[in-house]
Amino acid sequence: MIERQYISSVFIDEDIEKDSYLLNIPAVRYLAEGNILNLNNRITFFVGENGTGKSTLIEAIAVAFGFNPEGGTMNFNFSTNASHSELYSKIMLTKQKYAKDGFFLRAESFYNVATNIEELDRQNAAAPPIIASYGGVSLHKQSHGESFLTLVENRFGGNGVYILDEPEAALSPMKQLTLITHIDRLLKADSQFIIATHSPILMAFPNAQILQFSDNGIKKVDYRDTEHYKISQTFFTDPEGLLRKLLP
Repeated sequence: MIERQYISSVFIDEDIEKDSYLLNIPAVRYLAEGNILNLNNRITFFVGENGTGKSTLIEAIAVAFGFNPEGGTMNFNFSTNASHSELYSKIMLTKQKYAKDGFFLRAESFYNVATNIEELDRQNAAAPPIIASYGGVSLHKQSHGESFLTLVENRFGGNGVYILDEPEAALSPMKQLTLITHIDRLLKADSQFIIATHSPILMAFPNAQILQFSDNGIKKVDYRDTEHYKISQTFFTDPEGLLRKLLP
């Protein structure tokens, strides 16, 4: 029996105009054709080539759930560049239970989240500092990777929804393994993760649901059937041979 999910499915609830650029995105087109994206696991990976719609869809899910488009908790409402698509207003999320915690982490705008935390603490100097919930040390005074892991270690409290867009961008292979241990801890604390990634390390998480995005839509695949695994395996088995083919 599948456990009740914070977010159990995603579908388009409102027609998208025929001339909208959104329909040029394979994942959006797939949903616009009436398909439902079922999230039947507490950890789901969106994988696939650039341009297939992983980040577009994960952003829309995050915003439809109530997160700030640039990232953070549901209490963040800053905006430095309103570049998110209107897809969030077209989709519907099926929710089966209430989340007590949550965070939308996107690598490309995490700097803006860190800056907003410092600005809020300056504006409300009499209140308990927000940064205390993030480890107590300015996220700007840590490396990109260190700040990511500090966030997960200190701010992700469990019983929540954590939506991550390419978290591996700042993490070494070893730190990606560290992230896996934190994900496991949080899953055991009744959390749900939705992660867009290119990392064959992260998507190896045991028993995860892997949804592969392509020009033909979205389908569930096994880990070893992902392009990421196959290419990585080919490269590490014979890097010189592969490079000879690429660089004749």
